[in-house]
Amino acid sequence: MGEGHGENHQALLNEGEEAEMEIFGYQTDGLRRALCTAGYLLSCGALLLVFYWKPAWDVWANCVPCDLQEADVVLLRTTDEFQTYSRKKVTWISLTSLSFLHWDSVVVADESSLLNRVIKTPELKVRCIQVQKIRYAWDLVANCFQKVGVLEESHTCAEIHSKFGSGLFPKEQLVRRLVCGPNAIDVEITPIWKLLVKEVLNPFYVFQLFSVSLWLAEDYVEYSVAIVLMSLLSIALTVYDLRKQSVKVHRLVQAHNSVPVKVGRREADVQAMESRHLVPGDLLVLEGGRLMLPCDAILIGGVCIVNEGMLTGESIPVTKTHLPRDGSQQPWRTSCEDDYRRHVLFCGTQLIQAKGDGKGPAKAVVLRTGFNTAKGDLVRSILYPKPMSFRLYRDAIRFLLFLVGTAAIGMVYAVCVFVFNGEVAGEVVKKALDVITIAVPPALPAALTTGIIYTQRRLKKKGIFCISPQRINMCGQLNLVCFDKTGTLTEDGLDLWELVLAEGQSFQKAYKFSAGSRVPWGPACGAMASCHSLALLDGKIQGDPLDLKMFEATHWETEDSRDPEGQAGELGNAVVVKPGPRAGQVPTGGMAILHQFPFSSALQRMSVVVQELGGGHHVFMKGAPERVAGFCHPESVPPSFASQLQHYTSRGFRVIGLAHKIVPLDMPTAFLTREEVESDLSFLGFLVMENRLKRETRPVLEELAAARIRSVMVTGDNIQTAITVARDAGMIPRGSRVILVEASAPQAGHPSASISWKLLEESPTDGCGGPKSGGGGGEGEGGSSPFDFCMSGGSYEVITQFFSQLLPKLLLNGTVFARMSPAQKASLVQEFQNMDYFVGMCGDGANDCGALKVAHAGISLSEQEASVASPFTSRTPNVECVPELIRQGRAALVTSFCMFKYMALYSIIQYLGVLLLYWQLNSFGNYQFLFQDLAITTLIGMTMSLNGASPKLVPFRPPARLISPPLLLSVVLNILFSLVLEVSGFVLVQNQRWYSADGMFSACSPGNTSDAGPPVFASLFQGANGTGNGTSGGEGDESFRSYENTTTWLLSTIDCLLVAVVFSKGKPFRQPTRKNYVFVLTLAAQLAVCLFFLFSNLDELYARMELVCIPMIWKIALLVMLTVTFIVSFTVEKLVVENRALWGGLRRALGYQSSSAYQKLRRAVEEDPAWPPLGTMDFSDTVAFSMGCREAYANPAFESHEELPSGLDP
Repeated sequence: MGEGHGENHQALLNEGEEAEMEIFGYQTDGLRRALCTAGYLLSCGALLLVFYWKPAWDVWANCVPCDLQEADVVLLRTTDEFQTYSRKKVTWISLTSLSFLHWDSVVVADESSLLNRVIKTPELKVRCIQVQKIRYAWDLVANCFQKVGVLEESHTCAEIHSKFGSGLFPKEQLVRRLVCGPNAIDVEITPIWKLLVKEVLNPFYVFQLFSVSLWLAEDYVEYSVAIVLMSLLSIALTVYDLRKQSVKVHRLVQAHNSVPVKVGRREADVQAMESRHLVPGDLLVLEGGRLMLPCDAILIGGVCIVNEGMLTGESIPVTKTHLPRDGSQQPWRTSCEDDYRRHVLFCGTQLIQAKGDGKGPAKAVVLRTGFNTAKGDLVRSILYPKPMSFRLYRDAIRFLLFLVGTAAIGMVYAVCVFVFNGEVAGEVVKKALDVITIAVPPALPAALTTGIIYTQRRLKKKGIFCISPQRINMCGQLNLVCFDKTGTLTEDGLDLWELVLAEGQSFQKAYKFSAGSRVPWGPACGAMASCHSLALLDGKIQGDPLDLKMFEATHWETEDSRDPEGQAGELGNAVVVKPGPRAGQVPTGGMAILHQFPFSSALQRMSVVVQELGGGHHVFMKGAPERVAGFCHPESVPPSFASQLQHYTSRGFRVIGLAHKIVPLDMPTAFLTREEVESDLSFLGFLVMENRLKRETRPVLEELAAARIRSVMVTGDNIQTAITVARDAGMIPRGSRVILVEASAPQAGHPSASISWKLLEESPTDGCGGPKSGGGGGEGEGGSSPFDFCMSGGSYEVITQFFSQLLPKLLLNGTVFARMSPAQKASLVQEFQNMDYFVGMCGDGANDCGALKVAHAGISLSEQEASVASPFTSRTPNVECVPELIRQGRAALVTSFCMFKYMALYSIIQYLGVLLLYWQLNSFGNYQFLFQDLAITTLIGMTMSLNGASPKLVPFRPPARLISPPLLLSVVLNILFSLVLEVSGFVLVQNQRWYSADGMFSACSPGNTSDAGPPVFASLFQGANGTGNGTSGGEGDESFRSYENTTTWLLSTIDCLLVAVVFSKGKPFRQPTRKNYVFVLTLAAQLAVCLFFLFSNLDELYARMELVCIPMIWKIALLVMLTVTFIVSFTVEKLVVENRALWGGLRRALGYQSSSAYQKLRRAVEEDPAWPPLGTMDFSDTVAFSMGCREAYANPAFESHEELPSGLDP
């Protein structure tokens, strides 16, 4: 529709980001607009409603395509598989109110600023759009829409200091405020009337409104009222939930918008203002502490301690250091020596303490404002959740389209019959439209929602909370679960085990920690006392648990100068550590920590510069042993380094490397760079810490393994430690070959990347493994795999960049992924999804948010704000929630299938009965419809879903598709059984001796001695010409009473009950149906009422229900027909539909094989005798392994600038 118009008609918005969209330019056309307005009026608003559902159609109908720079309306389309459209109006922001602005002057002093490129002169206007709370302005130079609430990322470190280090000019601040908008995360509490209107305009409720209107026109008042009441209740509950969530999100961000801050101004004093007036480029002055940060800002002076629990889920103080002032010409993000986030204060995090740098208070440059910030992004993920693709939901649409097609056939049939018999046009239309409301059950969405609500309640009782109900069904398909290690599989706390010091070319005897023991004084003790990021807050030492445990072992104490402006000399802003009373004899009065280079998961190390009180300067480093050793003099690293490290890591210990150097007295320490500090160190030794498995871990992993669900470890810890924990937990079983995959990026002298496979020996001290889950898990696999791949994050990144064709083959048996950064964790989950795995992710929230968000089912063990990104949150901080969620997901998925099948059969049964009666110009009466719709189907829909989940996870998953052969066969056969039942009753009743086409009471009259009724075909012909006992029957009223009506209604009503029994699944995914006491009692009561209708012969009841009396012999015949149908249906369901052995045999006989990408790849790998290539090394320019089933994967969303690990590997 015009998307090919013009060179600049189409562009990409947020290119390369998660929220990437295509944007198309359109101009409103007056003639088209007038025609559409006429269409709205002529269709009584129906066309407007269609355009509300389909915004793309609205734009295509009202507008003509044009270039983006001329557009007054833009059409946005997401670039994911859903390709969702949205319509946005282009607006203008006028700057004419700023009297100091002139069209021929530069708006801001920085000529490269985006502001100079978005203001149109001489009008002094800015053209912009608002998309998902983000403002984009039209760049007149680049001819594209750009975000304006952010500082340009092209600035170098030096430019940020020089251009923004003194603050903005007041006039420039006013311009930025108008263009960028307020620094506010405004989430209004949506008015109830808006929620109500939006919910009522849902296509489901519009269809219900159509159905109710039609029923009221036919005086079907009772069920119409019942449907209206149920719909109002459903709408009220939905609006209540939406309103509750709106209030919750509003309260989450309410305090953010009115934080008092101090801002530095160029050529002006420090100014106090509200945070909503902040703009990118403003200079924040940070004094004191306990401030909720209102924006993202780059720290350019001083040191800050913040609590980032909102982002990471881990409420521990994090130290932020100022952005270095270097001469690099690269953008500031990529030129930072360590993770750039160490210099960024994120919105929503709590500033605990801010210290100056000796030249004044701490200062930060505003980087992002409003919804562009870290907290704004978190809130937007709640307001605009990413849709998930699930085959069940796609099949549901096909299922409804099938019912609509079936209804269309019935409409044609109804029109032909009633027109042929001379009915008036209005009656023909009503009867034809009736077929739609019968064939497409209005109660279907409500019945499906009921099952999800019940599951949510069961999960809540288990301490598992869900914010994305549509993901519950996905949990039933999980066949791979990624686990974080520390805090998830193992205990949070670490216990000190040993201190192993290096001396010369060997290691000394290990010093064992015990209660009350003192660490001997030396450089290693100094490193333990000073190389940490602990802070003294409110008289209590707080920080990372590992740092805290290490510091407490020294029996030293910490002091803080508490001088936020740093005016007390060189030590004014330093943390001072001193020996405590229990530290023993120490030849120093303490140490002052002058500079910190904090720990980074990318760099895997931290360093400090300290000064002995009254003495010299020292540098201490701690981190991953292989990383620390890479910065040390080779002669200080013992030759047995690797074997000693493996000795501990293979036993499951966590090992920290320590290093030290003395800084010359004549070297100034104030402006040392990290590169200068972290060089020429001396290796001190290992600090060994014990990390115990949680007692729930091994039983849970064994349960998952028995259910053939793969378990994968994704951790930031040492790879040997991770392998040992995986063995102890049962991920890697005894006897399985562990293959370490190592990959190296191209280096000087080695222009090609390399990859090698190394077989690791199993240590005799390793724990025995459990059932196989790591490499050979998943459904439909031929047995346990004899090997498991393990790799580090650095190797993983090299493989994704240079050996992408090998990545799926490695992931197929990959069990342990160590030293993984947060971005790599999220990338790994996506790569597993690319292989058609249904992936769960379980983590404690720290560094796992990205992976939790992209997984099919992310389960956070943290209740911090970061868990908002996760669909599921467990109150119990262990992995027992994982199998419970899978059990409930499987039960919910099977319940959905049961409800789909039942609602399909119920509508088809009623549909067949009505079409049979239409042949005689008859139908069901209102109370007959009411009893079937309300007393039967509604109650069954509310109670069938009450079955709880089976306590056992079976080694196979429920089907994921409505159109799978067993489900289709079940539905088709039961439709045929119902068709045969109803047609048999309809035809046979006319062949009974007591049957009379002219009288409704002849069957039960004492004088009835009729030998035979009219021939079958003659009876049918009479009925079709209006002479049967139908609507125009003997008494001349509007009654539907007839023998055919009574027979068909009784058969169809009881058949609905029998179908409910057949389709109500119990084992293996749900508890047995007999334990669903409410459902069983409901069915028993309904069956009792139906039998009462059949045998009662009460004149008043029969008159109300529009039934006629039939002989006892015919009643027994009906029971026999129903019993035979039930036995046949139940037998076929149990012996054919649910017979896994039979379907497995058919698949083998027909040569059917799974189409999942990972199953195709597994079959290809099993046929490759050279896989895995042990003891070899390959290079990126020579490797040529066959994929066997699919092309290499590309992951454009994964772009990591983090430093690759180098140095010694264990």
